[in-house]
Amino acid sequence: MQFTVVQGDIAAQSADALVNAAGTSLRMGSGVAGALRRGAGDEIDEAAMAKGPVDLGECAVTDAFDLDAEYVVHAAAMPHDGDGRATEASIRDATRNALAAAEERGCESLVIPALGCGVAGFDLEDGARIICEELTAWEATTLEDVRFIAYSGAECETIRQVAAAFD
Repeated sequence: MQFTVVQGDIAAQSADALVNAAGTSLRMGSGVAGALRRGAGDEIDEAAMAKGPVDLGECAVTDAFDLDAEYVVHAAAMPHDGDGRATEASIRDATRNALAAAEERGCESLVIPALGCGVAGFDLEDGARIICEELTAWEATTLEDVRFIAYSGAECETIRQVAAAFD
Protein backbone atom coordinates (compact mmCIF):
# COMPACT_ATOMS: atom_id res chain seq x y z
CA MET A 1 0.00 0.00 0.00
CA GLN A 2 1.32 3.43 -0.91
CA PHE A 3 1.05 6.31 1.53
CA THR A 4 1.98 9.98 1.45
CA VAL A 5 3.44 12.22 4.14
CA VAL A 6 1.63 15.53 4.62
CA GLN A 7 1.93 18.52 6.91
CA GLY A 8 -1.10 20.10 8.51
CA ASP A 9 -3.81 20.00 11.14
CA ILE A 10 -5.42 16.57 11.22
CA ALA A 11 -8.75 18.16 12.16
CA ALA A 12 -8.73 20.06 8.83
CA GLN A 13 -8.23 16.92 6.73
CA SER A 14 -10.95 15.37 4.60
CA ALA A 15 -10.99 11.55 4.66
CA ASP A 16 -13.23 8.60 5.40
CA ALA A 17 -11.39 8.06 8.69
CA LEU A 18 -9.08 10.14 10.87
CA VAL A 19 -6.93 8.40 13.47
CA ASN A 20 -6.70 9.83 16.97
CA ALA A 21 -3.50 9.30 18.97
CA ALA A 22 -5.31 8.07 22.07
CA GLY A 23 -4.52 6.76 25.52
CA THR A 24 -6.23 3.63 26.79
CA SER A 25 -8.90 5.67 28.64
CA LEU A 26 -9.87 7.26 25.28
CA ARG A 27 -10.26 10.62 27.05
CA MET A 28 -9.42 13.29 24.49
CA GLY A 29 -6.86 15.64 26.03
CA SER A 30 -4.17 17.57 24.14
CA GLY A 31 -2.15 17.18 20.95
CA VAL A 32 -3.89 15.26 18.16
CA ALA A 33 -6.82 14.39 20.44
CA GLY A 34 -7.27 18.04 21.40
CA ALA A 35 -7.25 19.15 17.77
CA LEU A 36 -9.83 16.52 16.83
CA ARG A 37 -12.00 17.39 19.84
CA ARG A 38 -11.94 21.10 18.94
CA GLY A 39 -12.90 20.28 15.34
CA ALA A 40 -15.54 17.67 16.13
CA GLY A 41 -17.13 19.21 19.20
CA ASP A 42 -17.22 17.96 22.78
CA GLU A 43 -19.61 15.12 21.88
CA ILE A 44 -16.70 13.17 20.41
CA ASP A 45 -14.96 13.04 23.80
CA GLU A 46 -18.12 11.64 25.41
CA ALA A 47 -18.57 9.10 22.58
CA ALA A 48 -14.94 7.97 22.80
CA MET A 49 -14.91 7.62 26.59
CA ALA A 50 -18.15 5.60 26.43
CA LYS A 51 -16.22 2.99 24.38
CA GLY A 52 -13.29 2.85 26.79
CA PRO A 53 -11.15 1.95 28.39
CA VAL A 54 -9.42 -0.26 25.82
CA ASP A 55 -6.27 -2.32 26.03
CA LEU A 56 -2.95 -0.83 24.96
CA GLY A 57 -2.65 -1.11 21.16
CA GLU A 58 -6.41 -1.51 20.64
CA CYS A 59 -8.83 0.87 18.90
CA ALA A 60 -12.35 2.15 19.27
CA VAL A 61 -14.31 3.90 16.53
CA THR A 62 -16.71 6.83 16.86
CA ASP A 63 -18.60 9.12 14.56
CA ALA A 64 -16.52 12.08 13.38
CA PHE A 65 -19.24 14.59 14.32
CA ASP A 66 -18.29 18.02 12.85
CA LEU A 67 -15.03 16.83 11.21
CA ASP A 68 -14.89 16.24 7.43
CA ALA A 69 -14.80 12.46 7.90
CA GLU A 70 -17.13 9.56 8.58
CA TYR A 71 -15.19 8.04 11.46
CA VAL A 72 -12.54 8.73 14.06
CA VAL A 73 -10.46 5.69 14.95
CA HIS A 74 -9.12 6.14 18.48
CA ALA A 75 -5.85 4.17 18.51
CA ALA A 76 -4.50 3.62 22.03
CA ALA A 77 -0.73 3.71 21.55
CA MET A 78 -0.08 5.06 25.07
CA PRO A 79 -1.20 4.03 28.54
CA HIS A 80 -4.12 5.61 30.40
CA ASP A 81 -4.07 9.42 30.36
CA GLY A 82 -0.35 9.62 29.58
CA ASP A 83 0.56 7.52 32.63
CA GLY A 84 3.60 5.90 31.07
CA ARG A 85 5.13 5.84 27.63
CA ALA A 86 4.27 4.28 24.33
CA THR A 87 6.29 1.25 23.27
CA GLU A 88 7.31 -0.22 19.94
CA ALA A 89 4.66 -2.93 20.42
CA SER A 90 1.88 -0.46 21.31
CA ILE A 91 2.64 1.73 18.28
CA ARG A 92 2.82 -1.28 15.98
CA ASP A 93 -0.44 -2.77 17.34
CA ALA A 94 -2.30 0.57 17.34
CA THR A 95 -1.27 1.26 13.73
CA ARG A 96 -2.30 -2.21 12.55
CA ASN A 97 -5.58 -2.09 14.47
CA ALA A 98 -6.40 1.39 13.11
CA LEU A 99 -5.89 0.17 9.54
CA ALA A 100 -8.06 -2.88 10.23
CA ALA A 101 -10.83 -0.76 11.80
CA ALA A 102 -10.89 1.54 8.75
CA GLU A 103 -11.00 -1.37 6.32
CA GLU A 104 -13.76 -3.13 8.30
CA ARG A 105 -15.86 -0.03 7.62
CA GLY A 106 -14.98 0.08 3.91
CA CYS A 107 -12.90 3.24 4.17
CA GLU A 108 -10.91 4.28 1.11
CA SER A 109 -9.05 7.18 2.76
CA LEU A 110 -7.37 7.51 6.14
CA VAL A 111 -5.18 10.08 7.87
CA ILE A 112 -2.86 8.82 10.61
CA PRO A 113 -0.58 10.83 12.92
CA ALA A 114 2.67 9.71 14.57
CA LEU A 115 1.01 7.46 17.16
CA GLY A 116 2.87 7.19 20.45
CA CYS A 117 5.14 10.16 19.77
CA GLY A 118 4.73 13.60 21.31
CA VAL A 119 3.11 13.45 24.75
CA ALA A 120 3.46 9.65 24.79
CA GLY A 121 7.23 10.12 24.85
CA PHE A 122 8.34 7.81 22.03
CA ASP A 123 11.10 9.10 19.76
CA LEU A 124 9.57 10.54 16.56
CA GLU A 125 12.10 9.05 14.16
CA ASP A 126 11.76 5.57 15.69
CA GLY A 127 7.97 5.87 15.90
CA ALA A 128 7.73 7.01 12.28
CA ARG A 129 9.83 4.02 11.19
CA ILE A 130 7.48 1.62 12.99
CA ILE A 131 4.39 3.25 11.46
CA CYS A 132 5.98 3.26 7.98
CA GLU A 133 6.82 -0.43 8.37
CA GLU A 134 3.21 -1.22 9.24
CA LEU A 135 1.77 0.95 6.45
CA THR A 136 4.09 -0.67 3.92
CA ALA A 137 3.33 -4.21 5.11
CA TRP A 138 -0.45 -3.69 5.18
CA GLU A 139 -2.28 -5.52 2.39
CA ALA A 140 -5.11 -3.10 1.71
CA THR A 141 -8.48 -4.23 0.47
CA THR A 142 -10.33 -0.89 0.55
CA LEU A 143 -7.78 1.76 1.59
CA GLU A 144 -6.35 3.70 -1.36
CA ASP A 145 -5.47 7.13 0.05
CA VAL A 146 -3.43 6.92 3.27
CA ARG A 147 -1.80 10.08 4.61
CA PHE A 148 0.77 10.08 7.42
CA ILE A 149 0.37 13.56 8.91
CA ALA A 150 2.56 15.82 11.04
CA TYR A 151 1.54 19.19 12.40
CA SER A 152 4.87 21.02 12.33
CA GLY A 153 7.32 21.42 9.49
CA ALA A 154 10.18 19.91 11.50
CA GLU A 155 8.12 16.83 12.42
CA CYS A 156 6.98 16.45 8.84
CA GLU A 157 10.55 16.63 7.56
CA THR A 158 11.62 13.91 10.02
CA ILE A 159 8.75 11.66 8.91
CA ARG A 160 9.50 12.35 5.21
CA GLN A 161 13.13 11.35 5.71
CA VAL A 162 12.09 8.11 7.42
CA ALA A 163 9.39 7.38 4.80
CA ALA A 164 11.88 7.87 1.93
CA ALA A 165 13.49 4.57 2.90
CA PHE A 166 10.16 2.83 2.18
CA ASP A 167 9.70 4.04 -1.42
